Amino acid sequence: MILAHRIALDPNNTQATYFARAAGTARFAYNWALAEWKRQYEAYKADRTRSKPSQMALRRQLNATRRQQFPWMLEVTKCAPQLAIIQLGEAFKRFFSGQNRYPTQRRKGVDDRFSLSNDQFSIEGSRIRIPNLGWVRMREPLRFVGKIISATVSRKADRWFVSITVEVLEASHLSRAENQGAVGVDLGVSSMATLSTREKILGPKAHTALLDRLRRISRSLSRKQKGSANRRKARMKLAKLHARISNIRSEALHKLTSDLTRRFDTLGIEDLNVRGMMANRRLARSIADMSFYEFRRQLKYKADMRGGRVIVADRWFPSSKTCADCDHKVDVLPLKVREWTCPACGVVHDRDVNAATNLKIMAVSSTVSACGEEGSGRRRKTAVKPASVKQEPDSKLAA
Repeated sequence: MILAHRIALDPNNTQATYFARAAGTARFAYNWALAEWKRQYEAYKADRTRSKPSQMALRRQLNATRRQQFPWMLEVTKCAPQLAIIQLGEAFKRFFSGQNRYPTQRRKGVDDRFSLSNDQFSIEGSRIRIPNLGWVRMREPLRFVGKIISATVSRKADRWFVSITVEVLEASHLSRAENQGAVGVDLGVSSMATLSTREKILGPKAHTALLDRLRRISRSLSRKQKGSANRRKARMKLAKLHARISNIRSEALHKLTSDLTRRFDTLGIEDLNVRGMMANRRLARSIADMSFYEFRRQLKYKADMRGGRVIVADRWFPSSKTCADCDHKVDVLPLKVREWTCPACGVVHDRDVNAATNLKIMAVSSTVSACGEEGSGRRRKTAVKPASVKQEPDSKLAA
C-alpha cells in the first residue's frame, strides 16, 4: 500500500526563497513541455512519419537546450524540471484513457510545487535534506515505516509543506477495527452524517460560517491596483482565509472517517450524484461545503488499512423512501419532509436515520452474500458495488 504523510516545513528566508525558485522552475518546465507537446502533436497529425510527443523525448530536448536557453534552471535541483515533465506525461496518459480532462497550464500562486525522487533527499528525525539547499526543519517526524518513494514540496498560502510518499505493508501500522459490527452512513446538508445508531454528526460548514469575511476580503482585493504591494498583501490574506476554510473542513472529515473506521468493520454508504445535487442553486454551496467525495475517499482507504469494508449502494437505491421495519416503499417523499409515517406498519421514521438503517441492512446483506452464508434479517435484491475511489498520494491521514 502506498501512503503519503504531509508535514509542515519550517524554512528560513533563504530556504523559502529556494523553494519558490524550484517551484517556479517546475512550473515553467511543465508549461514549456505542454506547449511543445501541443506543437509536436499537431506536426505529427500533419505528417505521420514524425514521432509522437513523449515525456522522455521532451526531457531530452530540455536537457540539451537548458544550459544555453534557461541557465537559471541550474540554480535548483535537477528533479524540479524533470519530474514536472514526467507528471505531464502521466497527465496525458490519464487524459487518453478517459480519466481526466486535457492538461492545462500550471499557474503561479496556485500550483507552487516541485517533486524529488527518493535518491535526491534524505530524512533524519524531524528534518529533510534537499539538494543544493541542505537540511530543512520539519514540524514532525515521518510517521510511516517503509520504502520511501518520492517527496513533493508545495506551498499553501504562506506555508510550505512536504508530502512524503511511502510504500508500507498492508495495514501494518493500524490496528483492526473494533468489533462494533456494521453501520449505515447517510450524508446530508443539515447533518454532515447520520448513522444507523441514530447518531447525528454536524459538519463545521466552514465556508458558510466565514462567507461574510470571504466576501469582504474579496471586495478589498478587487479594489487594489494590480501589481501593487497592497494587492499582493490582500491576495495573501485571501489565500490564508481559503486555507483556513480548507483546514477546518479537512480536520472534521478526518476525525469523522477515522472514528467510523476505528469502530465499525462494515460501512454502508450511498453513491451520491453530487453533480446533479449541485444543480440545486439553493443547496449547491452547502453541498460543496460538506465535501461528500472527499468523505467517501477517506472512508475507503482508512477502512482498507484497518481490514474493513465499504459497501456502496446503487445510485437509485431508495434508502429514504423504504421503511426499515417492514420494507414498504412509498412512491413520493419530498426533500422537505424530514419525518414520515409508514402507511403499512405505522412506524414514524426520521428520514435520515431510516436511510442510514437501510444502508446498514444493505451492507450486511451484501457482506453475507459475498461470503456465501445465510445471515440474519431480511435480504434485499439491491445492486451494490465496491467504492471506486482512487488512493491519492497526498492523502493526509488523521491519527
